[in-house]
Amino acid sequence: MLAPESAASVAAPGDWPLPLPSEAVSRDRASVPQPHQMETALSRGSAAVPGPSAAHRGPKPAPPAAKILRHEEFQDGCKAACNGPYDGKWSKTMVGYGPEDDHFVTELTYNYGIGSYQLGNDFLGITVASRQAVSNARKLKWPLSEMGDGVFETKAPGGYKFYLQDCSPPQSDPVLKVTLAVSDLQKSLNYWSNLLGMKIYEEDEKKQRALLGYADNQCKLELRAIPGKVDHATGFGRIAFSCPQKELSDLEDLMKRENQKILTPLVSLDTPGKATVQVIILADPDGHEICFVGDEAFRELSKVDPEGNKLLDDAISGDKSDEWFAAQKKPKATG
Repeated sequence: MLAPESAASVAAPGDWPLPLPSEAVSRDRASVPQPHQMETALSRGSAAVPGPSAAHRGPKPAPPAAKILRHEEFQDGCKAACNGPYDGKWSKTMVGYGPEDDHFVTELTYNYGIGSYQLGNDFLGITVASRQAVSNARKLKWPLSEMGDGVFETKAPGGYKFYLQDCSPPQSDPVLKVTLAVSDLQKSLNYWSNLLGMKIYEEDEKKQRALLGYADNQCKLELRAIPGKVDHATGFGRIAFSCPQKELSDLEDLMKRENQKILTPLVSLDTPGKATVQVIILADPDGHEICFVGDEAFRELSKVDPEGNKLLDDAISGDKSDEWFAAQKKPKATG
């Protein structure tokens, strides 16, 4: 979503992102740092190439399921506001259908002292193609609202929307798109396409929506215009992409030349016991936060941790913050 070498991620809450004239956006694509295309394994089946008979194919592979890829705990707030505008203890858990190197992943951010967040109108949902997810929701009696054409709307516990397509994924990663609200579609297209170099796959003026991406086989970004201003409230997050580390300073220079918003200048972030990564945090015309991270170190940081599930379970069982606040007869703060 710069065509990252590894997958994009969305972080929420505390990790979601000044209107600018259209002419302020550069149209010189040669000046945009061009990252490498992410390689994703696609289905290699073809109607033109006969495969083995059903009797010799063996067991049908299980449908992809989301997994805990890694879990990390931090004692202090992030220098790049990765956990939002909070200074205390926090954690992040990466969840996806496969390794971050070639899948879209969701970063779940937990601030120990915060009990709830207010949702705005900025994040409109994540679309996932998974017949298994629809089946699981029905078995668990999780609320589903049928939207038509085999699409169901559901909500995560924090209120974030997901759209589940009752079909098999057309690519190795079932996550098809992330949808963000914008106040001016053309201004946003200028930013994401002309400045950041995303390819426009679809544009519908009548419906005021557009679909963008950096590669055919990657999760797409959908921009959808809404009436009025985009409100991020406190439950916002950010969308993140990896690119070659050497291009981060070029990207920062480009944003400065174009007088674009830089929320966090290029900075190094440490993760205890893991690789140090460099990131820059930007904001689009509606204030959606965008993180670009140096890919070389990120590949080391983002390796799947076989202990991820256990670390998360241990953190949940060891979290006594609710009990502490109850003993003090104080409510947790509202973000």
